[in-house]
Amino acid sequence: MNYLLRRYIPAVKWIPQYRPQYLVGDVTSGIIVTSLLIPQSMAYALLAGLPPQVGLYASILPAIIYPLLGTSAVLAVGPVAVDSLMVGTAISQFAVESTPEYMSLAITLAFLVGGIEILIGGLRLGFLVNFISRAVISGFISGAAVIIAFSQIRNLLGLQIPSTESFFELFVLLVRNLPETNLINLALGLASMGILFYFNNPLVKQLKRLGWSDQMILPVSKSAPLLVVILGTLLVWGLRLDEWANLQVVGEIPAGLPSLNLPNLNLETVELLLPAAIAIALVGYLEGFAGGQALASKRREKLDPNQELIALGAANWGSALSGGYTVTGGLSRSVVNFAAGANTGVASIITGLLIAVTAMFLTSLFYFLPATALAAIIIMAVYRLIEVGKLRRMWVYDKADAIAWLATFIIVLGLGVEQGILWGTLIALVFHLWRTSHPHIAIVGRLGESEHFRNVLRHPVKTHPEVLAVRVDESLYFANAKYLENFINSAIADNLEVKKVLLVCNAVNLIDASGLEILEGLVADLKSLGIELYLSEVKGPVMDKLKKIGFIDYLGKDHVFLTTDQAMRTLTTN
Repeated sequence: MNYLLRRYIPAVKWIPQYRPQYLVGDVTSGIIVTSLLIPQSMAYALLAGLPPQVGLYASILPAIIYPLLGTSAVLAVGPVAVDSLMVGTAISQFAVESTPEYMSLAITLAFLVGGIEILIGGLRLGFLVNFISRAVISGFISGAAVIIAFSQIRNLLGLQIPSTESFFELFVLLVRNLPETNLINLALGLASMGILFYFNNPLVKQLKRLGWSDQMILPVSKSAPLLVVILGTLLVWGLRLDEWANLQVVGEIPAGLPSLNLPNLNLETVELLLPAAIAIALVGYLEGFAGGQALASKRREKLDPNQELIALGAANWGSALSGGYTVTGGLSRSVVNFAAGANTGVASIITGLLIAVTAMFLTSLFYFLPATALAAIIIMAVYRLIEVGKLRRMWVYDKADAIAWLATFIIVLGLGVEQGILWGTLIALVFHLWRTSHPHIAIVGRLGESEHFRNVLRHPVKTHPEVLAVRVDESLYFANAKYLENFINSAIADNLEVKKVLLVCNAVNLIDASGLEILEGLVADLKSLGIELYLSEVKGPVMDKLKKIGFIDYLGKDHVFLTTDQAMRTLTTN
């Protein structure tokens, strides 16, 4: 029982080991992350088509639940931009924003996302997310970031245009309505962006030149979103810009903690939301786990991917039950949490409690908060997610990954976020199958007088006219075994003196049933031509299977060599 508790509730392990000296770092980071999360959570809720208080609700229980179940000490869980866009895209198809039905669907969607993550983690199937390549994820997030940024330009300009998940349709609407721009709204938004940019980069450099330490700079630089909220609110309130300049403000936010909300789990609703829930669960987990893993490596900690799924799933359930929406680990907030000195999950719990206090007593202060300030916060938060530099790097290194990135990016912009992640994954898998079905195969020869054998096309090597040594750099399976057979037949046709073919198997980790049949057929076909097939450097697990099925007896035990050097010395002297 104790083992199960320690495995599934990691807090049982770290809470008894908590030391008083951890408290200063945890309290400091909890306060700093709260100052960043309050404006972000409200802004992301509006991005999802939900009232701003829903973002606060989604930042309370998840921040408290995750550290009890998660394996990262610094992952900051709450609303994030990409998931918020996916939530708004999914729900807007079935309900009108700001209606009770819309809110009900958001709660149900968060509950479904949590259930999917808990199910995958509980069944230890976290490895399945590895089938979504990094190229696809980067292209997807970059495309989503562009849509998010452009969706906020309407708030920046003060335009009243309908929401749409198509970038091209949104772009046309923005251009068409550009003459109606509210210049005061735009000026306030640009000023907010200027403050955010200044605090994020130039101010940091200036403070470093003045000799400030990173610990002193961090709370100042990360206070920019809260400063934008405070200054924007005071400016609108003091000048009454909402009345005579027609600036859109957040308005009245209900005070108090949310009531318990149960999801609507009727079959029809589940069927409508399930595809989106699966996509959001996978993307949210990848985003949260990647951030947690990157920070864990800096602390020499190890994350359990399946336990992370369970923890994030439970956080989503907590969000759904408390009137919130989908959450995951936010990389930028987690980095702040780490840099601010968080030692344990207590920092996250403190953040959750401070957000609760804000929801209970401070919501009235946000009445005059201008929507353009929140738009500026979102734009400045997501523009760094557009990874054009990674695309350039991929194009140089692996054009197949670059094409998958571009395809995903374009599909996200043209067809929407869910279609982007689906088609991007399929495209990446197709490229993977194509690459493995055309493995690198090399004719090898001896390098000087050494025991090493290298590609004849790359190195000055020695070969023997009667022995064709072929190295295949891939496992043999149904998609590529015939390719190997064709390569060997072609090489034999070009070298009429060949009497022996040596297949170097040091890179072969698996031979499936189709590969076995091809090898058996190759043995027979070569014998009919007076040519013998030999194997070298066969790995233990592969050899065990070949022996068990009788292939080694069929080939001949004297046709298998431990090393290529041994094989070539034997075959060239007989």
